[in-house]
Amino acid sequence: MTGCPTLDLSPSFIDGDGVQIGKHPFGTDIIGTEYFALVMRGAQQSILVMLIVGLLGVGIGTVIGAVAGYYGRMVDAVLMRLTDMFLVTPSIIIGSVIGFRFGSFGVIPLALLLGFFAWMGLARFVRSEFLTLREREFVDAARVAGASDRRIIFKHILPNSIGVIIVSGTLLMSGAILAESALSYLGFGVKPPDVSLGLLISQYQDTFTISPWLFWWPGTLIVTIALCVNFIGDGLRDAFDPRQRRHLSFKDRMKAKEVSEKQS
Repeated sequence: MTGCPTLDLSPSFIDGDGVQIGKHPFGTDIIGTEYFALVMRGAQQSILVMLIVGLLGVGIGTVIGAVAGYYGRMVDAVLMRLTDMFLVTPSIIIGSVIGFRFGSFGVIPLALLLGFFAWMGLARFVRSEFLTLREREFVDAARVAGASDRRIIFKHILPNSIGVIIVSGTLLMSGAILAESALSYLGFGVKPPDVSLGLLISQYQDTFTISPWLFWWPGTLIVTIALCVNFIGDGLRDAFDPRQRRHLSFKDRMKAKEVSEKQS
């Protein structure tokens, strides 16, 4: 009984001399493993950690910062002292302990635990924004109209704080992928046989002099992902922050000028 023929689906091109090129776009490692597949798998895992840490950190930080900033006084003091307790503990130590104890359980448990210790900075930013906005006239008008505290927080103050939350959240996400890469590089993050970008750098650091592409590709991808997240955050802030002043283009200004001249 003959087996089914296998298909080579790896990208390949034939040059003018009939030589096959481009078969391994990222090269291979020292035992011939396709490095493109390893890097893509590592990027998938690192991005998953980044998203989970970012969403969890933004959610916890926004709730704590909003409650502390809106109610103030004793509530603010208790929540901010709790935040300070987490802030004074070095994040690399917390991450190392979490990675050492739970890194072997997979990426998702590791990301969830890291997210529970990644909200402090965002909470302080949101708190300061709420302390300022709660004294504005539209909040006083909502109180006079009989709006509940929940409605004031989520319908009036939170939309005006979205710029701070988005920027802080994207910084948190880019920091999460850098933290995961650092922990995996030190051996406290993702464990083999799974793979991440930081783990790839750690595994192939000894081959840098003879096979530098094994170090370049994951390192370049880490920096690229972090920069893209920050750029996306800046764009989202400009799009969703109601306090951002949108400047008209030159063409729109000329049209407005023509309309004003016709009306005059």
